[in-house]
Amino acid sequence: MRNKRTLLAVAVAFAVCIIIAWSATSLQGRETVYEVRPQISVPEYRSDAARAIDAYEHMMERSMDLNERNLATIGADLREVVRLLNSIDAKLGGLSARVTRIEKSLSMNKAKARPKKSQPRNPAPPVKE
Repeated sequence: MRNKRTLLAVAVAFAVCIIIAWSATSLQGRETVYEVRPQISVPEYRSDAARAIDAYEHMMERSMDLNERNLATIGADLREVVRLLNSIDAKLGGLSARVTRIEKSLSMNKAKARPKKSQPRNPAPPVKE
């Protein structure tokens, strides 16, 4: 039995040595290939002309927005001016009608107060040179 135990111990030791040798060679001997996918984003190359065009477009957008706001303000101001001019026109129309009535009443009073002259006016004598 001792012989069988020794033989079993030698076989186990031999199997352990083979496993250790196999694992050591598998770590060192095999090349491992790793696939690397970088997540780095590189901005696109832009020429000076492209950057100048972008800057011009941005400036024009801001200018158009500013002009639009100013025109809206001017439009509101013009509406106010038109409203005031219409009000003034209505008041002047009323004053004109009033003055017309006053003139009619004064001309009637003048006609009653003075009799009409039947004599023609003497024209100024012609000037001789």
